[in-house]
Amino acid sequence: MPILDWLDRDRDVRAAESVPYRLLESVESLSCGDPAAPNMLIQGDNLEALKALLPYYSGQVKCIFIDPPYNTRSAFEHYDDNLEHSQWLSMMYPRLELLRELLSEDGSIWVTIDDNEVHYLKVIMDEIFGRKNFLSNFIWKKSYGGGAKAKHFVGLHEHVLGYAKNLDTFPELFLPPDESVLKYYKFTDEKLNERGPYRLQPLATNSMDERPNLRYAIIADDGYEIWPQKQWQWSRERALSAQQNNELVIVKKSGKYTVSYKQYLKDKDGEERRTKPKSIIDGIYTQHGTKESVELFGQEDKFSFPKPEKLIWTIFEACSAPNDLVLDSFLGSGTTAAVAHKMGRRYIGVEMGEHAITHCQPRLKKVIEGEQGGISEAVGWTGGGGFRFYKLGAPIFDAEGNINPAIRFPHLAAHIWFCETRTAYAPAKKKSPLLGVHNGTAYYLLYNGILGDRTVNGGNVLTHPILKSLPPHHGPKVIYGETSRLSPERLRSLKIVFKQTPYDVKAR
Repeated sequence: MPILDWLDRDRDVRAAESVPYRLLESVESLSCGDPAAPNMLIQGDNLEALKALLPYYSGQVKCIFIDPPYNTRSAFEHYDDNLEHSQWLSMMYPRLELLRELLSEDGSIWVTIDDNEVHYLKVIMDEIFGRKNFLSNFIWKKSYGGGAKAKHFVGLHEHVLGYAKNLDTFPELFLPPDESVLKYYKFTDEKLNERGPYRLQPLATNSMDERPNLRYAIIADDGYEIWPQKQWQWSRERALSAQQNNELVIVKKSGKYTVSYKQYLKDKDGEERRTKPKSIIDGIYTQHGTKESVELFGQEDKFSFPKPEKLIWTIFEACSAPNDLVLDSFLGSGTTAAVAHKMGRRYIGVEMGEHAITHCQPRLKKVIEGEQGGISEAVGWTGGGGFRFYKLGAPIFDAEGNINPAIRFPHLAAHIWFCETRTAYAPAKKKSPLLGVHNGTAYYLLYNGILGDRTVNGGNVLTHPILKSLPPHHGPKVIYGETSRLSPERLRSLKIVFKQTPYDVKAR
C-alpha cells in the first residue's frame, strides 16, 4: 500500500513509543456531580494523556470523535491552527496510533477536517487503521450561507472521515428516521396505536437475482391472478400472510393491477424503524454550534467555530449505545463530552488548553445541572450524573529509568499488565499480587508491600516462602520483583519467568 512521506516521518512513526507513561491526578475542586460517575475530563497534552489511558482503557472505547486543528494557516483565539504541513502530520500520526489502540474491536473513529489536509489525512489513516476498514468520507454541509468574501467559490462543506477498528466485526449503522423520512409515513389503519402510520412500497422487484420461487400469482379480491413482471420481493407464504392481515394494498388502474405492502413506522415489536446514515450530512450547521456557544459562554467568551451538538449526536447515535465508552482527545469547548453525557454514554475528554477549565468544566457542570441547549430537548435531558477532572501527573519512571517513588501498586500493576498483554488492566476487588491470567500465563507483581510486609524490601523479593504464599496458578508464570532468591534452574522447572523491577519494566 502506498504511504505518505514527509520531513521527520521516521521519527514521527515511532513518536508514540517514546512518550513516557504518566499518572493521572484527580482534581477534586474541579470535579462535579456524582463522585462514582466514570466520566473523565483531562487537562494536558493529548499525546501524553492518551498514553496514560492505555493501561486502563486499551481496546475499550466504542466510538472516537475528534475535531483536530485544520491547519488553515490562520490563528484562532483558543488554539493554534497555524501549523506547517509536515508539523501537522507529525502531530496527527502518533495520536492516531494511540487512538487506534484504545478502540474496541467493534469500535470506530470519526475525524472532522477540511480540504487543506483531508487527502493527506486519508492516506495516513489508511496506513494506521487499514484501508479495508475505511467506512466513508461524510460530506458535512456546514453552512447555509455566507461566501461574501470568497475569492473563487463559496466553501459550504467539511469532511468527516470514518474508520472501523475491524470492519469484519463492525455492526450495521442505523439512525432514527428524520423529517425527510417521516413525511412519507402518511397513511393509517387499525394498527395505528400498535405500529404507527405506514407508507406503501411496491412488492414487485426488478432484482437481477432471479429466484423462481418468488414468481407466483397473488389473487385480487375479484379473483384476478396478478403476476409480477419479473418477481416479488417476498415468498408466497409471507405474501399470503400479509394479505390475510390486511398488510397488502392492491390497486386496479386503467386495467392494470399493482401490489404494494404497508411499511409501518414500527416493527412488530413496537420498535421504531431506523434508517441508514447518508454520506451527506445536511441541516446541521456551524451557525447552530455558534449559537449554542453564545448561549453557554456569552458573546465575548464564545468558542470559535464549535461543532453543533447534533453533528456529534448523529455519530454517537449511529455508532454507539447507552453506557458505551466514547472519547475525544481534541475536546475544544467540550461539545463531545456534553453530547455523550446527555446521551448516557461514558466519556473521556482531553484538552490541553486553559479552556479545559474556562469552557469544558463549566459547560459539563451546566449539563449536570440540566442545561437545555443543543440536543437536550430532543433526548429528554433533565440533568444528573457527574465527571472527574484530572491533570497529568508525574511520569512512572524518572530520567534514569527508576520507578517514581510516588507510584503506588495499582499504577505499576496497570502499566506492567498492559505492556505484557496489550490489554486494559481490571484490578481485583481485593488487593493481590496476581494481576491476572492472559492466554494461560499468570502475571504477578511484588511491589509496594502488596503482601502486607511494610519493610523497605519486604515482600518484594521472590523467595520460596513468598512463592508459596502467592495465589496459585497451574501454568506458566511471569513474576516481577526486586530480585529472586530462586536459582535459574528452579525457576525453569516451575515454569516461572522472573523479571526484575525496575530494569525489566518497560519505561516507554
